[in-house]
Amino acid sequence: MGQRAGKVVEVEDRIPRRIVGAAPVIQVGKGAKATALLQILRPDIQVTRGFVVPDDFDGIVYDVGGGMFDHHSEPRECRPNGVPYAAFGLLWRLLGAQLVGEHQARLLDENFIQPLDLNDNTGEQNSLADAIGSFNPLWDSKDDPDVCFWRAVPVAKQILENEIAAANAVNRADDTVRRAYASMKDGIVVLPAYMPWKNGLYKTDAVFVVYPSQRGGYSAQCVNDHRTKRSKQPFPVAWAGKPEDKLREISGLGLRFCHPSRFLITADDKATAIEACRRTLRAAGKKVSEE
Repeated sequence: MGQRAGKVVEVEDRIPRRIVGAAPVIQVGKGAKATALLQILRPDIQVTRGFVVPDDFDGIVYDVGGGMFDHHSEPRECRPNGVPYAAFGLLWRLLGAQLVGEHQARLLDENFIQPLDLNDNTGEQNSLADAIGSFNPLWDSKDDPDVCFWRAVPVAKQILENEIAAANAVNRADDTVRRAYASMKDGIVVLPAYMPWKNGLYKTDAVFVVYPSQRGGYSAQCVNDHRTKRSKQPFPVAWAGKPEDKLREISGLGLRFCHPSRFLITADDKATAIEACRRTLRAAGKKVSEE
């Protein structure tokens, strides 16, 4: 559903081909993200930038016109946590689930879109918004703002496509992670390949995740407590940051690496990675089943 100057325009199962959108033309970054989203959903869309919506226009209007995708007049919409919507967030709220599903659309909004909307509405510093905004004409240049805008859009689009691809990769991994969790033993989840696992194990009783390392061998990683955001059970202090030869000697295992923060190890093979987790649990006084 699009809107222009108070008139609702029905968009049935697709986005209309014609849209009007712009923040004030000197602010290139403001409309680039919303435009990128619409281009992803409909590559042949035609965008016209301007301050005024033509009376006979029939399509989506955003960032101008006072409609449902304009955030420059009161009353403004805010999320339950108080973060106000900008045009990008308003469009994502309507269209994001089509790209990544309801759950990932909500997570992307929380982690990626909300900080950008906050920047758009308050000027709060945001590195990504600053990077896109760097396409703005310099104050003393004679660069055409529209030319600068269309240089910024492909950059915003590539970043958003990467975020969408990553969210869908999580969706594809979730079933595998859930199956591995169902076979968990002693709080240790063993995955058949490296994949996004945090979404599938959020708020579970998993303690460690073991998976083939992209650098060879196997890795084991601590699962964070969703309340404290800290590892439920870090690896032993004595292992932290040690050179490989010293780590092997101290641990008595075929370990290649232990992160100084004690949340990640790499081992020669799967059995060793699992045993490292089991020894960590035993050292912490946790009950571990007999093999």
